[in-house]
Amino acid sequence: MDEKTLNKIENDPNYKKLVQDRKSFGWTLAILMLVIYYGYIAVVAFAPGVIATVVAGSITIGLILGAAIIVAAVLLTGIYVLRANAEYDDLTAAIIKADLAGGAK
Repeated sequence: MDEKTLNKIENDPNYKKLVQDRKSFGWTLAILMLVIYYGYIAVVAFAPGVIATVVAGSITIGLILGAAIIVAAVLLTGIYVLRANAEYDDLTAAIIKADLAGGAK
């Protein structure tokens, strides 16, 4: 890709929106996941009795929370993918269309 095409894409408002939205949304989800994970670790460190509480048979709250963390990670990934497919793909297509319409090589 030549410099002219690269500069054109970088100055495209759709490209700027794509970069900003992805960065903002990605950081939001990452921070949310970190809060969930480190919240669990904090409970383990500061309230181990809560984690050890038996719910049924040999199932403890710690086991349920651990599984919930895994489910939360999968859900957050799914949320990102849904948004990427719904919004980011459209912005990418608009950027490519604008580039092709401009006669880029």
